[in-house]
Amino acid sequence: MIKDKQYYLDTFGVKESDLELLAAEGLSCGGDFTDIFFENTSFSNILLRDGEVTSARMSLDYGAGIRVLEGEKTGYSYTENTSVESLRQAARAAAKIAMGKGGAVEVTPRSAAAILKDARDRAATYVTAQGNGDRKVRKFFTGSPNPAADRYPMQSDWTKEDTKTLISVLSSLRDKISRRDSTIVKILARISGQVTDVLMFNSFGEMKYDTRPLGEISTSVIYSRGGRTENKTVSRSFRCGSEMLSESLLDEIAVQVTSGIDERFEASRPKGGKMPVVMGAGASGILLHEAMGHAFEADFNRKGQSIFSGKIGERVCAKGINIVDDGTIKGNRGAVNFDDEGVPGQRTCMVEDGILTSYLHDRISARWFGVSPTGNGRRESFRYNPIPRMRATYMESGDASREDIISTVKKGVFVDEFSNGQVLIGEGDFTFYVKSGFLIENGRLTAPVKDINIIGNGPRALADIIAVGSDSKIDDGTWTCGKGQSVPVSCGIPTVLVRELTVGGN
Repeated sequence: MIKDKQYYLDTFGVKESDLELLAAEGLSCGGDFTDIFFENTSFSNILLRDGEVTSARMSLDYGAGIRVLEGEKTGYSYTENTSVESLRQAARAAAKIAMGKGGAVEVTPRSAAAILKDARDRAATYVTAQGNGDRKVRKFFTGSPNPAADRYPMQSDWTKEDTKTLISVLSSLRDKISRRDSTIVKILARISGQVTDVLMFNSFGEMKYDTRPLGEISTSVIYSRGGRTENKTVSRSFRCGSEMLSESLLDEIAVQVTSGIDERFEASRPKGGKMPVVMGAGASGILLHEAMGHAFEADFNRKGQSIFSGKIGERVCAKGINIVDDGTIKGNRGAVNFDDEGVPGQRTCMVEDGILTSYLHDRISARWFGVSPTGNGRRESFRYNPIPRMRATYMESGDASREDIISTVKKGVFVDEFSNGQVLIGEGDFTFYVKSGFLIENGRLTAPVKDINIIGNGPRALADIIAVGSDSKIDDGTWTCGKGQSVPVSCGIPTVLVRELTVGGN
């Protein structure tokens, strides 16, 4: 949702002239660039356990962070008080951190105009750091946010939703689940919703603002049969209002959380070893996110820490494979009207027809590589500086059917639900715990399996993809990515066959 500009100025108690002075204050010791990020978040959470509300929480978070850049150096300071004086102190603190020195010139409206003009003139063009000569690239993103292009529909405001209504929704979900399986012993259901007002301004004179809703509903169900227990968790999350809590969504969750339970009780650990692995469409995209997506983030590549450093333009997988990071999917958990640096959200093709074509950039890495930022500068809150982060990361569809892919495997495993992954960015090595799947024997899914690890190397696994299904799907679960700070993301993949991975079993 995008409201009138004055709403955001009033929310944070500032005027446009104050923002100009604050930006100049950030450059009062020197520096190339400064930005100010205001944030006001209202959050609510309700947990239903065994039919009773056992937890209900509401909270507010409010403040602003100010960043100053000087070459490769970053100074950052934040305040939970947005009075002009508190903001000026934060701006000066960030300036001193970035420049590594005390003291600052006294900023007046007249000197502020000169300081900002000088910064904008110096930033108009720059030379790439990789010897490509003078090249003009997109650095400035002027203009006001466009409500007609808003990617966060919100018909019903989470902050105005009646608690009794949300409890009724959770009770309805519990009842729908209970009716589907008599061996259920415990049901936990949770709804959370938040609405965040954001205002940004920087020394380029860019001003961006929007209101970001985020809703989540999840359930964890425990089953007991013959003295054994199994559990399953299902969640949905969208950037929209509480209108997401429809009967059809509750039915969908109830069906998914009770499906496949018979197989889980029957499942066992298979014999381990190296073998073909078929990854199911949708949630298997977490492996793509962790094992490959992080390695495409430009800060790792700028510092030479990624296994993909220096490989732009090189083939990393078979022809026909396209891997995308997309901030433009309306209502998606990873959608952005613009990122947390004010760069418009966009669709970034990282791998195109098997060729690595782009990293995921914030303004810092884009400047270093001599390219335009891709809208991936994100932060957990105003307390953090932005860094390159994924949004919705997925592989596009290929031309094979799921059935045909499975039919080509003589002996392997099919996996469709992962958890607890670990990745080494520099080496590209990964391991993921598989919660459910099946053996593949002579081209057919046979015995259910569980409690196995999938172990491999990201670049090698990417190069070893030998079939891509026509069923690409983005999973709408409550995916949250951690990288020193947490941000909401989503992921997806079609059915994919990897020639060989290590399966950790018996």
